[in-house]
Amino acid sequence: MQEVLAEKTRKSRNGYEILLIMLVIMVLSVFLFGIIGPFAAIPAIVVFLCLKGFKVVDPNTARILLLFGAYRGTIRQSGLVWVNPFYATTVVSLRARNFESEQIKVNDKLGNPILISIMLVWRVEDTYKTIFEVYDYVNFIRVQTDSAVRTLAASYPYDHFEDERAAITLSTNFNEVNATLEKEIRDRLTISGIEVVEARITHLSYAPEIAQSMLRRQQAVAVVAARHKIVEGAVSMVESALQLLSAKQIVNLDEEKKAAMVSNLMVVLCGDKESQPVVNTGTLNH
Repeated sequence: MQEVLAEKTRKSRNGYEILLIMLVIMVLSVFLFGIIGPFAAIPAIVVFLCLKGFKVVDPNTARILLLFGAYRGTIRQSGLVWVNPFYATTVVSLRARNFESEQIKVNDKLGNPILISIMLVWRVEDTYKTIFEVYDYVNFIRVQTDSAVRTLAASYPYDHFEDERAAITLSTNFNEVNATLEKEIRDRLTISGIEVVEARITHLSYAPEIAQSMLRRQQAVAVVAARHKIVEGAVSMVESALQLLSAKQIVNLDEEKKAAMVSNLMVVLCGDKESQPVVNTGTLNH
């Protein structure tokens, strides 16, 4: 089975200590020049060649060490360090970075076109995988994030208007949807050694071609729901009124008069315009 390679953290020598040692060697070679002649220049030449081994590592930055193409480790300690002069080094930033995707048109679970964009916070976790497992890790993140967004959108309906039985929708269950998005992106970026710090949806809407139709549908559903509540309340009020009239024996109504009264009260209570009262100066029958 092929060995799975990963980052190997390597401790380098303190650059200031090596610099001090080199200065001592240079001073000694100067003093020895009068004794052994030109041979005293050999240590100085060696010191000169070793100067290439000094590297500066900034905070939250790593240097990858390569010896003739072979991976030898990664330095994460910041400051002035010294490594083998024959090492080739590659600098990798370990800082957290943002990636905000463009608004892309995708289809939700029911096939409705929607516009969605996300914001991703990421940073390099495994420098070996980031540099050597993928060709261009920044472009890799962009492509895999786009693919994860499309997979997420196809997993849930946009809202409950389209699927009333759906437990999770894109527009209402933000915590669950964002958690699913993070997991989807994290699984895709594992091969590249990228750590997903946070991922969340920043924009979500219907595509322009169906936005007006969906808005009218939502408004219609809201009107129906409001009317349903009004009717429920009106029926309760009419029932209460009939019971109160009967209990206090204010007036005796037969079934026909009760029906007329119920009809009038329902019109008054459920109508969306102000009612105009009619004063009856005669009897109940006229």
